[in-house]
Amino acid sequence: MKTLAILPIKSFAAAKQRLAESLGAGSRQALAQAMFTDVLGSLRRVPGLDGIAVVTSDRAAEAAARADRLLVLPDSAQAGQSEAAQVGIRSRASGGSRPALASGYGRVLLVPGHTPLVRPGDLAGLIADSDEGVAIVPDRHGTGTNALVLAPPDAIEPSFGPDSLARHVAAAEAAGVPHRVQEVATLALDVDTPDDLAELTAELELRHGQAPSTRGALRQLARAGASPGRVRTSA
Repeated sequence: MKTLAILPIKSFAAAKQRLAESLGAGSRQALAQAMFTDVLGSLRRVPGLDGIAVVTSDRAAEAAARADRLLVLPDSAQAGQSEAAQVGIRSRASGGSRPALASGYGRVLLVPGHTPLVRPGDLAGLIADSDEGVAIVPDRHGTGTNALVLAPPDAIEPSFGPDSLARHVAAAEAAGVPHRVQEVATLALDVDTPDDLAELTAELELRHGQAPSTRGALRQLARAGASPGRVRTSA
């Protein structure tokens, strides 16, 4: 089954507003870009993927995606992660064409750009277990959603945000499609708040070699006294 990964990326300059108390605008931008780089790097090494679409209005994200010869779809509305995911599925921003559906993709993987710990093997396993219906990956709090696998791509409409886990389960039940909640440890931590950032810093102490771009960004922030916790300088 052909599988398309859809990676929505908010403008780096506007990203991570809830980190404003801990990080300045430039630091937040650098961290958001580093996390995107690590997530994209993991996606590129997933053997079960047939394509990757980056949905963004950010020029740096677009340039990075085009350098890797990936599909770039404009997020002109910038209405949030759910709408950006729909751009990848239905491309509402480009006159109603449907790249995932009309291009023969039977399955989509929706992953946010702020889960830098994710590993290619975990994504490959998630896809392999999702031949039909909906797979919902919860966040570390057990209430949000950090990834979705939809087979077919329009099995349900994505609805990310607070309490989205329950919404996605309810949507799958209403649609009458098979569904499951599948915990994936490396997708559980998404970085939105100062507590998330501190948790990421602690996790990187234990996960040598993972998320090299994010590790480097946090190391620079720690040196400047702008980041909670400490990250080792060695990989």
